[in-house]
Amino acid sequence: MTQLSHIGTKDAPVILFGGPYSNLQALEAVLGRARQMGIAPDHIISTGDVVAYGADGQACIDLIRASGIHVVAGNCEKQLGASAGDCGCGFEAGSTCAILSDGWYPHALKTINEDSKAWMAGLPDGITFTHLGKTYAVIHGGMSDIARFMWSNTNTADFADEMTLLDQRCPDIAGVFAGHSGIAFERQIGARPWINAGALGMPQNDGDARTIFTVLSGGAVRFERLDYDHETAARAMEAASLTQGYQTALRTGHWPSEDVLPLDLRRRAAPAGLR
Repeated sequence: MTQLSHIGTKDAPVILFGGPYSNLQALEAVLGRARQMGIAPDHIISTGDVVAYGADGQACIDLIRASGIHVVAGNCEKQLGASAGDCGCGFEAGSTCAILSDGWYPHALKTINEDSKAWMAGLPDGITFTHLGKTYAVIHGGMSDIARFMWSNTNTADFADEMTLLDQRCPDIAGVFAGHSGIAFERQIGARPWINAGALGMPQNDGDARTIFTVLSGGAVRFERLDYDHETAARAMEAASLTQGYQTALRTGHWPSEDVLPLDLRRRAAPAGLR
């Protein structure tokens, strides 16, 4: 990781969310929710993967660019920005996720225009901002690997290694917001939190069709469920022949690709504090 962008002081509440995944209806819903909450676009940050499983990648890019929110480059931005042949998601060869990416990634690649690819290629690898005197970092997966999966039950030593790499770049970091793995959690690593902001465009694999975003307010973190028109999003996928199973996940709240998850996160219940 070589490019970190400091976006200044954000003492008012900040919204952070993981991959919109080409889910236009979810993206529209969270931006509407932000307006209701009185949160300005320059206090909204995405951890990347704007384009992925869903049908409306170009529309999501257009909406995000018009909105003026901040975006960190995810592996999908890196790969699409370079017109690469695969998503670079870090899936194990032969896994369901890897197989299904052969369906959605070519659709994403052919439906994104060249101007959008250039925008993706220019996104920062990470963002830092200051909130109530503390500086936070926003990255996609890990510092060692943009596509590293960090789960709620990942070994503490692995989190500590990622924090050490971050400290080498930004020694004053008080906490980390990340994405990529798609399931929201907060984990204390020593005195500092590592927060996965949750995926905006896909449910949490807990049987709830709503998705999740994160709010940092008054120095405290909370996860918020997002109601949106998931049926329209699923139908858009079907109309685009994106029927590998993710369209069903939008309706059922369960992923078609649980083999990417650690065993005790499969067919899971909602995390504590979420209803």
